[in-house]
Amino acid sequence: MDMKNFQREEIEKIYGKVSPFEFKNKLIHLAEEGQKERSAHALLDAGRGNPNWTCATAREAFFTFGLFAVEETRRVWNDGDLAGMPTKEGIAERLEDYLNKHSNAKGANLLKKIIDYGIKKLNFNPDCWVFELTDAIIGDNYPVPDRMLVHIEKVVHEYLVQEMCYNKPPVGKFNIFAVEGATAAMCYIFDTLIANELLSRGDKIALMTPIFTPYLEIPHLPRYNFEVVYIHASELTPDGTHTWQYPDSELDKLKDTSIKALFVVNPSNPPSVALKRESVDYLIDIVENHNPNLMIISDDVYGTFVDGFRSLMADLPYNTIGVYSYSKYFGVTGWRLGTIALHEKNVFDKLLKKLPENLKAELRQRYAGLSTNPEKVPFIDRIVADSRQVALNHTAGLSTPQQVQMCFFSAFALLDKENNYKKLTMNICRRRQKLLFEGLGLDLRKDIYDAAYYTEFDLLEWASHYYGSEFASYLKANHKPVHVLYRLAKEFSIILLSGSGFQGPEWSIRISLANLSDESYSKIGRMLHQILEEYVNEWKKQNTLNI
Repeated sequence: MDMKNFQREEIEKIYGKVSPFEFKNKLIHLAEEGQKERSAHALLDAGRGNPNWTCATAREAFFTFGLFAVEETRRVWNDGDLAGMPTKEGIAERLEDYLNKHSNAKGANLLKKIIDYGIKKLNFNPDCWVFELTDAIIGDNYPVPDRMLVHIEKVVHEYLVQEMCYNKPPVGKFNIFAVEGATAAMCYIFDTLIANELLSRGDKIALMTPIFTPYLEIPHLPRYNFEVVYIHASELTPDGTHTWQYPDSELDKLKDTSIKALFVVNPSNPPSVALKRESVDYLIDIVENHNPNLMIISDDVYGTFVDGFRSLMADLPYNTIGVYSYSKYFGVTGWRLGTIALHEKNVFDKLLKKLPENLKAELRQRYAGLSTNPEKVPFIDRIVADSRQVALNHTAGLSTPQQVQMCFFSAFALLDKENNYKKLTMNICRRRQKLLFEGLGLDLRKDIYDAAYYTEFDLLEWASHYYGSEFASYLKANHKPVHVLYRLAKEFSIILLSGSGFQGPEWSIRISLANLSDESYSKIGRMLHQILEEYVNEWKKQNTLNI
């Protein structure tokens, strides 16, 4: 067997058996080998959604403020490399003086606006507000409160209201837990649901698919072993094109009251399409009239890329935990910034009160160190405690410098009344999507719900739509989707992921539109089109021979 066939067979063996992200590593190795043979192709990895932009201005404000904070520590105690801890009294006035002296410093203008926003818009006491930020950016104290610093939580709350509720929040407020990105949020939520017996091993949960792979993999771990009901985004247009929306017949599965929890990524990953308004309204009706105790966990990281986006935490606040990460919008994956938001009135606290007495007794013991009345510890605070194994709750919480950076990103977006930054990031994704489809030689269907952060492209849908069902049947019978991924990696050093690994259609592929240069997407489209056209010519040639 020659090396080329050996590599192809090895790739086929693991396809569909490992996470698409682990499979991607194999493709990268293959592409790197191909590069040695053909130096003309640069490696183009569109398999991961790390954006190639960063929000610079908020970072400038952060680092300029950091220099002020260090100056404050030296003002208290200055012994060479050693300094003291900042003090509160008069700190707001000292910051104002500092900014007047350093008015030309990068980010100084935004920093002044952030401080003014807290004082004038949110009615913060100036010294308390500036001191919290100063002490936090220095990082010389444990996070207190551990769930989130008081002033910073209020700023982040306003940001989530703007971006996740489209400035039309439900009555009441959300309690927020600052966490190390959306992945940490997922782990914490799963663990606390289990620890509090709101979910037990073998319980029935629902996943709205396609969905980010960890949501597919976590439920089947032995620790959880959930029975999973899949809600498929199987809606098609009249011409057979995927809309990546959910027909009522799929949503109807959620009327089953034995389904205890629903996990949804909205906008979805990989299609990155938000739930349409009609589906949200239908889901509201299902919850209110058929399954009122349904616990919903909504991961909304791509919501900022859709005009007028509303999370389920806005429309079903009683039932929904909202998970949000700053990573994609602000280009901040390395900072690990995320939030868990839960409305002050929620089904999780209600279900805790309805637990049988023997379970309540166990949980009283579990959380006894938190309160003299542990039964009244709300679910959101139990998540905080469980994130540090309860006994170490006093050391829980996201690091305070991370919370300051989160606050500055939030305030930056709140102050951007013209949405200039949002328009920039949305235009980047849409421009690249257009270039990709032009390279493919395909028309791009306009969709107001499309975040355009990823695109999921169904090869069989393309085959059937442009060449008919006969060619689609030929393609399915004679080739495999892994062959396309293999050839892209081997021949062109292009890395794409299989959509089937996200519980999408078998022949779909996932392309990140966020992490490569614009011209790269033109090339990806052309090379993918070239491979597909070769299959078409192969089919036509065979048909000619059969005549």
